[in-house]
Parts: sequence; structure tokens; C-alpha cells
Amino acid sequence: MTSQELGRIERPPADRFAGKRKVYLVPLLFPDRSAPQGYSERIDQYWEQVSQQVRSLEQRLSPVKRVYHEFISEGGDDGLKALEATNPAAHKVVREKCLMGARLEALEDRETLQEMLDWERCLLIGLVSQKVAALVSESYATASNSRNDHMTRVLDTTLQPDEAGLLIISERHRVQFPKDIEVFYVNPPVLDELRRWVRQQQAEARVQEQAPEGESHDTDPE
Repeated sequence: MTSQELGRIERPPADRFAGKRKVYLVPLLFPDRSAPQGYSERIDQYWEQVSQQVRSLEQRLSPVKRVYHEFISEGGDDGLKALEATNPAAHKVVREKCLMGARLEALEDRETLQEMLDWERCLLIGLVSQKVAALVSESYATASNSRNDHMTRVLDTTLQPDEAGLLIISERHRVQFPKDIEVFYVNPPVLDELRRWVRQQQAEARVQEQAPEGESHDTDPE
């Protein structure tokens, strides 16, 4: 696998990638209604920049023919409807590609995904028995590995020679790409800013939680 970062690509010669399969990898970010004020605006800006950078890659390399989105277990129009309900900003980007001739593929196997999510919930509740905790942890790892293997197979069987696919997936994914697929990471400028902003908001929230009742923390010097 050859991984490229979009921000470092000047103008890759098209003939270098002729006939090769390509994946434009976009970090998956979700809207969050409970997030502090300002998050929604930054998310919208993120997906706008994603759209711009993907179009730039298409112009330099190949147009998107397949679209894959983590947590979507249906393809075509059904998948688009599911995506619109869960991630409207990403849906806008995906729909644009589908209107231009790309197809949304079912990246997930629904049963395997649901099994992994259920084991994950069990881990998050906190278990008293070490024996049960070990069993749940092992089951989660097995389901997670099966899920990753399935996504790899979907990519390998649907993405054809000389085609480009748009893959929207979590940054901490563990999908193994086939060796003949060139992966280009889409890295919008606002992404680093958004990460710093989220860390700052989380830090401020922890300070407020640890403060004695009635005591406030003013971060601005007088």
C-alpha cells in the first residue's frame, strides 16, 4: 500500500497511477447536537473542505466511481437515506458523487456491525467479574476483526482496476487495504483546528467538573 497525504501532493503524474485502484480516504466526523456552540459551524466547514479536496484529487487522478461510508450497511438509494439520517453533512458530499455517476456501496455487514457494537456497550458499562470481562473483551475483538475483514473484502471485490473510491471512515480504523490499492489521505486544513478546539473544550469541561460547588474559573486575566 502506498499512502499519500493530499496536503503534500503537488501534481502527481496521472500515468504513474494509470490502471491502479485508488482510495481517497476521508476521516469520518459526525454532527453532535450536544457539543458546545461552534462545533456545528466547524463541522460544516470541514465537509466543505473535504468536498473541495476530493474534487481536486479527481481532477488530478481519477473521478470517484465507488463510495464507502463506515456504519452504512446498505447500498444505493437505501444507503443514501440511512446516511442522510445519521450524517447530513457527509450525505451532501456522497450524494454529489452519486449524482455524478458514482455508486454508494454497502461497506458494512449489518449483523457483524451490530454484534460488535453490542459487545462494545458491554465493555463500557463496567463489569465486576474479571472472567466475564475477559470473555466480553475477547468477543468484542473477534467481532471487530470480522468486521474489518468484511470491509476489506468489500473494497477488494467492488473497486475495479483504474477506479477511484471515496472511503469515509474513522481515523482509528484497522482496515487492511489490498496491496494494489493506492491510498490518498484527505486532510482539510480545518481538521487540525477542530481537533485542538475539541481538546480545549474537553479540558475546560474537566476543570468545571473538578471545581468546588459555587466556585467558578475565569480563564481571562483581569
